[in-house]
Amino acid sequence: MHYIMLVDDEQNLLNALSRELARVEDEQGQPIALAVDCYPDPASALMAAEIKSYDLVISDYRMPGMNGVEFLSQFRRHQPDAIRIILSGSTDVPGLIRAVNEAQIFHLLRKPWCEEELKQLILRGIRERQRLLENKRLADVVRAGQSAVRHR
Repeated sequence: MHYIMLVDDEQNLLNALSRELARVEDEQGQPIALAVDCYPDPASALMAAEIKSYDLVISDYRMPGMNGVEFLSQFRRHQPDAIRIILSGSTDVPGLIRAVNEAQIFHLLRKPWCEEELKQLILRGIRERQRLLENKRLADVVRAGQSAVRHR
């Protein structure tokens, strides 16, 4: 099971994303098990991030109170290994560049999105998360081996 967080102040967009993510398949046509949690504001999403671990988060760029860049930067502090995607219909190029740099965004998804592009992005994000976690695990194994050699 892969856990996905969606954050957007527009309920109709959360509903549309959730509907499309209910039918994601891998390259062989096998369904991918996704658990999708929707949050209408960044504050409630950050509270959830303190309790539950997510593989991937998709956040709108423009939201009242806290924009997507600020949210994803704060989310990254809680869950640095989660894949972060920003959703935007904005033409604010400097702001979007800041998003990529500050929050280390995996991908910018433009509004309106294409359903197939969204599904492929989710698959790529899941694979990237698995790769990151495996690299971390291997680095831990190497460190443990180096430590054991030093203590001989």
